[in-house]
Amino acid sequence: MVRIRLRRVGAKNQPSYRIVAADKESPRDGRFLEILGFYNPLTEPATLNIKEDRVYEWLSNGAQPSESVRQLFRGAGLFERYERYKAGESLEILMEEAAAAEESRTGSPKTRRPAPSQSAKKAKQPEREQEPELETEPEPAEE
Repeated sequence: MVRIRLRRVGAKNQPSYRIVAADKESPRDGRFLEILGFYNPLTEPATLNIKEDRVYEWLSNGAQPSESVRQLFRGAGLFERYERYKAGESLEILMEEAAAAEESRTGSPKTRRPAPSQSAKKAKQPEREQEPELETEPEPAEE
């Protein structure tokens, strides 16, 4: 069975994902059949590029989206357009709508979410007990 799912790419602590059609038995980052899109959750707003015509083809042939991909598609409005495609609406009209929807949700790809502030980092760390300061008497000054 073919699944439409996410394939992780990107550096350590900087994940980005490809949306791929892959055999259900293949490992997460292993063999796939076709790249259907790209998803980057680190940008603000998240970057999502989908080849909707290819996704329609795979869905028509019985491919099942994973739960995370289903949520991405639902947020992009892909399932509503796919239902209209199955009802017989022209693919060209749907692709124009998809391009307009992508344009409205896409921000600058270089925009990143703000890093956590120092105060937030301090709040997460448990406070250390401070040792009591020893009182010392001042030394008498020589005259």
